[in-house]
Amino acid sequence: MSNISSNLKYLRKKKGLTQQQFADSMDIKRSLVGAYEEERAEPKYELLKKFAEFYELSMDELINEKINDKWKPKPKADANNIRILSISVDSQERENIELVPIKASAGYLNGYGVPEFISELPKFHLPMFRQGTYRAFEIKGDSMLPLQPGSIIIGEYLENWNDIKIGDTYVVISKSDGIVYKRAGSKFKESKAIKLLSDNPVYDPYTVPAEDILEVWKSKAYISTSFPEPTPEPTMESLTGMMARMQKSIAELQKSNN
Repeated sequence: MSNISSNLKYLRKKKGLTQQQFADSMDIKRSLVGAYEEERAEPKYELLKKFAEFYELSMDELINEKINDKWKPKPKADANNIRILSISVDSQERENIELVPIKASAGYLNGYGVPEFISELPKFHLPMFRQGTYRAFEIKGDSMLPLQPGSIIIGEYLENWNDIKIGDTYVVISKSDGIVYKRAGSKFKESKAIKLLSDNPVYDPYTVPAEDILEVWKSKAYISTSFPEPTPEPTMESLTGMMARMQKSIAELQKSNN
């Protein structure tokens, strides 16, 4: 069930408008406003779109979000940080998975919102990814070892950055660092920034502010031509070291509880 009626009533009052004033602004009859707010009728698509634009909301927010004094809008870009998602489709109108190879990563920072650039990227389909918008990124460097450089990360487009979860991995496109594959070390809504962690401990964590971020893609799968090495057989030396570390941890825990 949608929240259109209650949202329209709340937003109108928030702006200090009477039903007649809002009706005049939308060039409709006052009786229609009353019908929409009392859930006796629902506005058609074009009028709903007009309402959303008037209140500077997306149609999804106007229909599905419960807008009240506690509600906070999803992160939106400012004039200097426009979030535009361009996609390509095949002859059957199915969304492609576009591949951004390393050699195209620099151009992606300028072309990520340009349909012509996106349409020229290599494309493919995977049967398990039919719902949603996906893109593939070839990664470089050793910051996410044991995942090898040259691996391809397939990510699902993340529209709401508040959905970022600590410990999950993402492809983050930012103005300063370009395309990076990292693990989230913080929630976005806490500081309007993302703390990024490398799986390789040689690399220090760092934080990317919201105004620097262009896109975020939630990691869903990866493709690699490098196969994992077998786990080496434990030696007496390694087992002894492991036991020593466990004993030290237990001693520290006991000490902190005393």
